[in-house]
Amino acid sequence: MPHIDIFNGDADGICALTQLRNAEPLESTLITGVKRDIALVAKAEVHAGDRITALDLSFDKNRDGVLKALQAGAEVFYVDHHFAGEIPESDKLTTIIDPDPNVCTSLLINGYLEGKYVEWAVTGAFGDNLKASAHTLAAPLGFSEKQLSLLENLGIYINYNGYGSSLEDLHFPPAELFELVRPFSSPFGFVEEAADAFARLESGYRDDMAAAAAVEPVRETSKTAVIILPNQAWARRVSGVYSNDLANASPGRAHAVLTARADGTYLVSVRAPLDDKRGADALCRQFPTGGGRAAAAGINALPADQLDPFIDALDESYA
Repeated sequence: MPHIDIFNGDADGICALTQLRNAEPLESTLITGVKRDIALVAKAEVHAGDRITALDLSFDKNRDGVLKALQAGAEVFYVDHHFAGEIPESDKLTTIIDPDPNVCTSLLINGYLEGKYVEWAVTGAFGDNLKASAHTLAAPLGFSEKQLSLLENLGIYINYNGYGSSLEDLHFPPAELFELVRPFSSPFGFVEEAADAFARLESGYRDDMAAAAAVEPVRETSKTAVIILPNQAWARRVSGVYSNDLANASPGRAHAVLTARADGTYLVSVRAPLDDKRGADALCRQFPTGGGRAAAAGINALPADQLDPFIDALDESYA
């Protein structure tokens, strides 16, 4: 039976699918992309009898693609933690969807697999900036501080690799990175045996974060901060993980990291305060191409004339 794996190109999507394909090894067609490329189900060429697995992709953004696949006679297994909207009823559709801000797709898959590949779930949670959830899941596993730090760093690096406006911006296309990690039942095995790939992710992350840290905020208050990065590949790569870093450093403040795009619009990453994980999705959905989840959301192409209204809306949301 032909199988199609459709997944977000970030750490959560890759770590979730790595768990599944260790539990159920099979050859599949892979459909993924940069992190912001989420309307992926419609890109699948679907036939009757196909089995589709969709991971870490907003159901709301993929509803039409799912309906088309179901109408074609495919079975769909859908796991996600973003805003879903209305979910159709079908005996060919199985969903595990939980928008709780402390949950990610890797954690949902970990529950589905009853913890069989929990180390990958911890890595995915760290990558999705769910540090408290990752620590809670890891607590019974007896990791040393060094081991836990390694899982956290790997999650951050895989997540960082997914950001960019095109595959050319990335160090590894997400499908290629998934193929590199999928043979390993444990992330520790990947770090040890695929050392060159790990080193490439690590050095790229460190260089890009240093460049981002040198950029001064254009607006900074006790409640919000706005940083605008230039239209350069390093800035496109670092935008999301730098947002996470700022959120962790100032948990009582909301952050927006905007990256200039060649067409004059901005790519926007919003992080709600870690002390109050709410409202990022509602804020971003006020603007075209906006969406996400309560704790972390974004806008793919904010028009330049909407920059000031966006900053004002950010301030109003978190005043």
